[in-house]
Amino acid sequence: MSKSTSYHIVTKSFHWLTALLILAIIPLGMIANDLPFETDAELARKAWVFSIHKTLGVTVFFVALLRILWAVTQAKPGPLHPNRKAETFLAEVIHWVLYISLVAVPLTGWIEHAATSGFAPIWWPFGQSLFFVPQSNAVAGVFAGLHWMFGKLMIASILLHIAGALKHQFVDRDATLRRMWFGRANAPVVAPHVTHFGPRVAALAAFALAGFAAFAFGFLDRHETTVAATALDAVASEWVVQDGEIAITVAQFGSDVSGSFADWTSEISFDPAPADIMGDVTTVISIGSLTLGSVTSEAMGADYFDAETFPTATFTAQIKPDGDSYIADGSVTIKGVTVPVQMPFDLILDGDTAQMTGTVTLERLAFNVGESQTSAANLGFDVIVNISLTAQRGA
Repeated sequence: MSKSTSYHIVTKSFHWLTALLILAIIPLGMIANDLPFETDAELARKAWVFSIHKTLGVTVFFVALLRILWAVTQAKPGPLHPNRKAETFLAEVIHWVLYISLVAVPLTGWIEHAATSGFAPIWWPFGQSLFFVPQSNAVAGVFAGLHWMFGKLMIASILLHIAGALKHQFVDRDATLRRMWFGRANAPVVAPHVTHFGPRVAALAAFALAGFAAFAFGFLDRHETTVAATALDAVASEWVVQDGEIAITVAQFGSDVSGSFADWTSEISFDPAPADIMGDVTTVISIGSLTLGSVTSEAMGADYFDAETFPTATFTAQIKPDGDSYIADGSVTIKGVTVPVQMPFDLILDGDTAQMTGTVTLERLAFNVGESQTSAANLGFDVIVNISLTAQRGA
């Protein structure tokens, strides 16, 4: 138990361990955000620093939970100047803001990470996902904004906490700081700390206000792409697509990053009667409609899809029989580069309804996508494209 003159050795250990972790994490996050990523080496360095930041953040989360569980079972010495009501109240509020932020900041960052795939894995061995968090760019954006805003609140409370400790040490010249240091505190005996709910309520209110500010000032869409998706014109088609998906998967640092295009059109003609050529297809894709995990914005950049200069990609092909299935024999144009492509696909016909599924692997460097990333260990060369759709004839 904590004594009336100082804190328990376990409490002190938790305090200084947390302080060291936080003082490492904050600059690591700032440095990682500012690091360039134009080359293989730069991208690897940026991901490495972010992985350290995230891994230490998860460590802080668990250390904070243990610290809070320990703290609620322990009595602690009361304030040395209980007659200073306002100062004591403010100190308690700051302490509770710190307690909450030590859980809220790493947890929101962890949820952001779990909600979207790609870039800078957490090095703890329990995987990259959380069972209650869906894979969703919208969820990731909300928690990225909360992580950023709560982080600013945590930094402010840390600075106030340090300022208070320095005031006690050099202005008041009392034993406040010595009580939290190791060894004998030589501090006066004081009454045990009395718990008040006011500081806790004020701390919770501060977080509620920070969350509202994040919403009001648009910080909850931090995973939105900075490139507006080009709207596509409707097409007249013999077979009209009712629903479907064009999804892509690429390996980054050994982990799959998957995404899909929200806006695309297909003009399809097809006659199921046996023939050497059974039809043709032209698909236009709005590049800016892509969501690709945590690297969506980067994928729109000049070195990758360059969505501002090349807002669409096109696939044109003739449909041919291929044994018991079919093959789309044609080409793909991305970033103004056209490459021949053959895509095998399966087709299920039910009257005037057709269900199609197909997969093709594209080599990104053939389209000048990610030319600065020449190492497959950082960014895989192969991009797997999975297509599925349901179309209705004459709809």
